[in-house]
Amino acid sequence: MKKWSESFKSSWYTALSIVWLMVVAVQWLTYTRTVWFDETNALVLSVLTMAAVVHLLLPNASWLRLGVKAVAFIVVTYMTLERYGVFQPTGRLGERAEQFSEAMFPYVWFALGAWVLFEFCVRTVTSQRRILIFAFLNLVPMAALDSFTVVSLWKPVAWIVFATMGWLVCDHFRRFQTRFPKGWRAIRRNPFKLIVNTAVIFSLVILAGVNMPFVQPVLTDPYTAWRHLQGTSNVAFNSGGLLQGQASASGYSREDGQLGGGFNFDFTPVMTVESSERSYWRGETRMTYNGSGWEADSGWGTLEGVGREQDLERKAAPLTPTRTVRQRITMQSESSYPVLFGAFSISKVDSLDLENGESRMQWKSEQSELHWQERAGRGTTVYPKTYTIESEIPIVPVDKLKLETYSQLYPDGVESRYVQVPRGFPKRVTDLAEEIASEGETPYEKVYLLQQYLQMNYTYTNNPALSRKQSDDFVDSFLFEVKEGYCDYFSTAMVMMARSLDIPARWVKGYSPGNPAAGDVPERFTENSSQYEVTNANAHSWAEVYFGDYGWVPVEATRGFNMPLLQESSAPADAEVTQEQEQTPDTPEEQEDPAVQAAPEESDSNLVPIVVSAAAVVVAAWGLYLLWARRRSVYFFFMGLRMGGPLTADQKIVLEMERCLGFLKRKGLRREEHETLRESVSRWEKKVKGSEAALAPLLALFEKARYSPERITEAEWTEMQRLTVELRRNWKGYYPVLQNLPQSGG
Repeated sequence: MKKWSESFKSSWYTALSIVWLMVVAVQWLTYTRTVWFDETNALVLSVLTMAAVVHLLLPNASWLRLGVKAVAFIVVTYMTLERYGVFQPTGRLGERAEQFSEAMFPYVWFALGAWVLFEFCVRTVTSQRRILIFAFLNLVPMAALDSFTVVSLWKPVAWIVFATMGWLVCDHFRRFQTRFPKGWRAIRRNPFKLIVNTAVIFSLVILAGVNMPFVQPVLTDPYTAWRHLQGTSNVAFNSGGLLQGQASASGYSREDGQLGGGFNFDFTPVMTVESSERSYWRGETRMTYNGSGWEADSGWGTLEGVGREQDLERKAAPLTPTRTVRQRITMQSESSYPVLFGAFSISKVDSLDLENGESRMQWKSEQSELHWQERAGRGTTVYPKTYTIESEIPIVPVDKLKLETYSQLYPDGVESRYVQVPRGFPKRVTDLAEEIASEGETPYEKVYLLQQYLQMNYTYTNNPALSRKQSDDFVDSFLFEVKEGYCDYFSTAMVMMARSLDIPARWVKGYSPGNPAAGDVPERFTENSSQYEVTNANAHSWAEVYFGDYGWVPVEATRGFNMPLLQESSAPADAEVTQEQEQTPDTPEEQEDPAVQAAPEESDSNLVPIVVSAAAVVVAAWGLYLLWARRRSVYFFFMGLRMGGPLTADQKIVLEMERCLGFLKRKGLRREEHETLRESVSRWEKKVKGSEAALAPLLALFEKARYSPERITEAEWTEMQRLTVELRRNWKGYYPVLQNLPQSGG
């Protein structure tokens, strides 16, 4: 045991190297979390942790260590795959082993590759030059992924830099230990000063970095600058690993799997809509949230071919009346779209300007989507320039709906896909939703509270400050870190917060109503119809909430937007989920509302505020220590202010003697008013043996400064300081107070 303990202590550098290596590995797992399955990521992390722990506990027994790692590798893989439900072991040991051997592929290759890479790095990254090369090989691809993908990796890059610096410091001390063993033993005997100074420096760096104001970068990387000169956007990788254009302008979204980033408003015309009712022009819905965005859900719902003037089947909503509204859509661009747009919910296609156009139309009744098959022919994409549709717009009975309880709206429960949340969905999002909706008694009231909270506590901007983003979850980072964004941020947060309360909701994208056309419409499509001009700047997303027999109800959560929704109720506006009045589309007001509540605070589980708080405590303690250590200088500084100028050496000696008298007073030696200082020192000798000898040189310097015409030199002031420090330090040990013992009786 003693031999193992000695070998464990002697391998401190290897232990710390493994710690820094694990820090780097965890940063890569932060990125792979966006592209790997949860079980794959968990397995790799578990295997690396196992390898690190065994390596630390068995620093010198190489063959034994390798065998223990092999056994632990199998155990960790088995337990991880079982925990994530990759296989369910049943039967005897042999049957379980066979089930495990079938289920371990391909996960085992990821874990085995990570283990081999760990062993390689532990054995090869052993010098300053190799540490720098290792850091370079990690930082370059990490920085490239941060620049050219939608995943924000600035925090992992910072952690890799931190680990590299720590590793280099450890390597420096290892070399110092080898070259200067006596100096190393001195450091080991008294490491406190080194640790304190290191902690203070790191704390100052952390606080300086946290409190730096955010500014937009003055320069950009050469590739981005070149792409901008070419008039094109950057290239990014989507969740499937394929190259895609990273949109830099507003417009109808094609890829929703990775939401976020910023955009510039594009006011290029898309279409004009003639209708008697203003509405949101609905496109597609999304049901599956993956933590970064919305998946296409191609497997949910069936597409059926439809023709002109055919009644489209829609999900029943018997308690919500509707109004039939006809619309004529005229496309103003040559772009093709996967759907035909219209007010919710489309019930019939009256006409198309394309011959045999109905062969391209498909209806998904469950999601109320009218799809258009984008088939290209000889380099051109066929999409109708003009089409007319009918919609059955719901007239929401608000007064009745707001009274319906959960059991009344969902007597048979809800379908799991309508309340789907991804594995590992942040608990603090659910906790926040429950806190916000706690005063609501019915699903409608809870949705209203969520909507109002989002609109009142978060800022609309088309270029959010993504440097604040730390969480990997899109909704979590918006609610607790970025705290600003555009419609995708608000609508996704609305859907997921409603789902966390077991209220069915889905995400919808399309266009906001657009701006009324200038002048009168030459030929009105229907009686009282108006024309609306829709541009790429009107591209929008919102939420729809399912209220049982009342059907799907659109809900607008984005600040600055209000959805035109027909309502049967005449209830006051502040009691309704949506309002009929609407501001200018996609240009929300940026004025601050004095009634806006404070934004939600970050959870205590977040590492950043803990680190910052700890750094602040260290710096504050260091500042207090400096004030205490230099208390004499601080005292003389304030006394100089009172006396009108810097103190002379004579004045300093007099004041220092007064401070010394205060110390003696606390020790029980009080100077009487009628005594001179010399008389007091003579009297104290009777109470404290040796006090007169200790105070004699101090008394001589004091009398010279106070009464002699000779001036005190700096050397004498320095001697005065030394004597007072020595008096305080040695008082207890060398000058015990004599006690008066009682006399014995005769």
